[in-house]
Amino acid sequence: MLTAFTAGLLLITISELGDKTFFIAVILAMHHPRRLVFLGVTAALAAMTILSVVLGQTISLLPKIYIHYAEIALFIAFGIKLLYQGSKMSAASCDAEVVEEAEAAVKQADLELPKRKTPLAILIEAFTLTFMAEWGDRTQIATIALAAGNNPIGVTVGAVLGHAICAAIAVIGGKMIAGRISERQITLIGGCLFLIFGVVAAIEGA
Repeated sequence: MLTAFTAGLLLITISELGDKTFFIAVILAMHHPRRLVFLGVTAALAAMTILSVVLGQTISLLPKIYIHYAEIALFIAFGIKLLYQGSKMSAASCDAEVVEEAEAAVKQADLELPKRKTPLAILIEAFTLTFMAEWGDRTQIATIALAAGNNPIGVTVGAVLGHAICAAIAVIGGKMIAGRISERQITLIGGCLFLIFGVVAAIEGA
């Protein structure tokens, strides 16, 4: 369980810093009460984590040998992909692109919601934007893979804690920190982390 917890915590914390959902939280916290934004964002990420773990546990019903090799292949493929993407990135341009995507998502939501927002409306906006941005993201797929071959409780607690840490960083000091976070560096670190998990999974199953 401790290994699953550590894997979930590290994987999510590294992958989510500087991600689209991170900047969505940063932008929302600049216009709304931080407490409400944090609650909405964290609730969405926790819901996505639980859903991903349930999917992973469903997949775990398949023969163990298939799950084992699929987990290894997935982590290594993600690692190689992230390292390749990171090597091709220009630090300034990729960060600007992610911020623009987050700003566009928030602006679209603002157009669809009432001008005077109640606390409930802010919570719903933060939850919906975050949940939709996270759907199909690499962290969701990685969580599914982790849950398929590891203790589901450990993965859930570790991943939710990782999400909560990133959300707290985003809403408390995100604007200041965002300028110091390079998505290129985070992508390269994430790629290395995925490769490490792939190697560890291969060794543990040997």
